[in-house]
Amino acid sequence: MGISRQAYYKRNRAFDARVCQDQEVVDFVLEKRRRQPRLGTRKLHYLMSIEAGAVPRVGRDRLFTILREARELVPRKRAYHKTTHSHHRFRRHPNLLKAGPEQVLASRPEQVWVADITYLPTQESVAYISLITDAYSRKIVGHHVHESLHTESVIKALHKAVGERKTTQPLIHHSDRGAQYCSDLYQRLHAKAGIRCSMTDGYDCYQNAMAERVNGILKTEFLLHRPRNLADAAKIVDESVSIYNTERPHQALKYKTPDAVHRAF
Repeated sequence: MGISRQAYYKRNRAFDARVCQDQEVVDFVLEKRRRQPRLGTRKLHYLMSIEAGAVPRVGRDRLFTILREARELVPRKRAYHKTTHSHHRFRRHPNLLKAGPEQVLASRPEQVWVADITYLPTQESVAYISLITDAYSRKIVGHHVHESLHTESVIKALHKAVGERKTTQPLIHHSDRGAQYCSDLYQRLHAKAGIRCSMTDGYDCYQNAMAERVNGILKTEFLLHRPRNLADAAKIVDESVSIYNTERPHQALKYKTPDAVHRAF
């Protein structure tokens, strides 16, 4: 067939070496996904590059091919549940983050916080997660799991964020126009903490895209199994937020973790 015995065995050895290398890569991926089950391929490639000697070095495209053949690529998940009630009697505030001459852009931590509420079903009923995220570092600085959309529950995430605040520099709190954020109770805490309020112009998720993105990361990468009850949900969310803040490399942060960027200032 025009192939020498030497070439035949050399090709077989190369094939066996490639299979062995691919398996080492898959083992590395499975180990990382024990704590971050839906960690993406680009982030995995970055972790491979900084953990020298832990796994054979492969290119990004090769990594995609290996995971595709092993059926380990992460499929996209989309879910939607409306938690915003924007038809109410409370005052709406202007959008300070909207493009324009007076737009505020975060250049350091604790300059802009973005807030949102997301839905989390449990085996017994439903739960909601209120999140406060720093717009510069992408760190979740405050969160709370609750069983209703009452302002008294939602405001606990902001209480936690304010309690962990390190500076007294001017701070903007950006959210949608939900009744909880517009309420007198929530606005009184803004005034007490010296926080300026910013809101979307209407029900437009793109005007609060960062908060929506963090919601999506938690729900599609960490909260993969339905918790039994509210207490179980709170425990799972606490662990997920900790992993997100301190272990998950963030592409927008040049693959640093939110906590590392936040603490750098």
